[in-house]
Amino acid sequence: MGILLVNAFMMAGPYALGAITDPGASVLDRTIEGVVLTFAVGKFYLMFSFLFGYSFTLQLASAERDGTSAVPRLLRRSLGLLVLGVLHAVLLYTGDILMTYAVLGLILIAARNCTPGTALRAARILYGSLSAFLLLLGLATLLMPDADADAELAEGLSELIAGYRGDASSVIQANIGQLPDQLLAALLMSGFVMAAFLVGLHCGKRHLLADTGSHHARMRRIFLLGAAMGLPGSLFMALAVSGPLGPRWSTFGTMVGTVTAPALTAAYVCGMLLLMKTARGARTAVVFAPAGRMALTNYLSQSLIMAIVFTGYGLALYDRLSPAVVILGALVLYACQLALSTRLMARHRYGPVEWLLRAITLARLPHDRDRSAATR
Repeated sequence: MGILLVNAFMMAGPYALGAITDPGASVLDRTIEGVVLTFAVGKFYLMFSFLFGYSFTLQLASAERDGTSAVPRLLRRSLGLLVLGVLHAVLLYTGDILMTYAVLGLILIAARNCTPGTALRAARILYGSLSAFLLLLGLATLLMPDADADAELAEGLSELIAGYRGDASSVIQANIGQLPDQLLAALLMSGFVMAAFLVGLHCGKRHLLADTGSHHARMRRIFLLGAAMGLPGSLFMALAVSGPLGPRWSTFGTMVGTVTAPALTAAYVCGMLLLMKTARGARTAVVFAPAGRMALTNYLSQSLIMAIVFTGYGLALYDRLSPAVVILGALVLYACQLALSTRLMARHRYGPVEWLLRAITLARLPHDRDRSAATR
């Protein structure tokens, strides 16, 4: 849901989350953008990355149970993710994460035999080094003379809008034209993705999510510290990008928000795990669990539906909807996905894309199970 809220803004128009200042934005528009910046931007892709690293250990355990080598399976899985990511980026949404996962997943394969401690130390070094670089880069922008960056970014705006409102071929051309900037951003953020992979690998090797009840006090500390460190940084980013601080602070604010995002992500993870230990939280988890079992299908179908809504594939509403309408539409879409996921997972073990990726990983057709097997 968090990824959907961010991606909906990115796909809805060129002024996404302060990328370019929207001269026609109302106070309500900026407030909604500020809320999404504070609580969603930069947090949920890290959560996905942590889960990707954790699930890597489950892939290794599965191969060991089957008495087969894990490496060929994992290489095929990375290839499958890469192909899906390229198709996703070219046809639907340039902000694809699957290509990044496919490439960085090769590093996980190489590091599969490392100890949990080594994985955690590597994550800390990677996070610390990249954070220092980004903060210095952000501070440097404050020392530079003011430049009309928005004017430079807005030069091709009308052409971009026309491309996304045109026919299918112009949408694909617009996506391809956006790819170099998106790939550069992905390269810059890949260090944080890799650090989250390694933290997930550390936790998976120690089976920390297998018995969260024994880590209640530790998770509570992480929740409180993560919120105390992450929320102020995210709020500063929102004030700098969509708030009153102004364009001069935008880059530095973005860097601060990026560096503090892992703390808030950790707070989210531990907060949800603590919530699920309560009776109300357990009931809530039942509602969300089916969508989690087919997260890849939901991720790609979100992009497909939004492409139909926003681009020339369908309604061509690119740059025509307010942030409030975009957020409302995203929440309605997610509610529909929850309902559909519940129906599908009651009958099948895998979602459609999960089934396809598993077939590629195993190099054979997976056997779908009946409802009781899926529940087990």
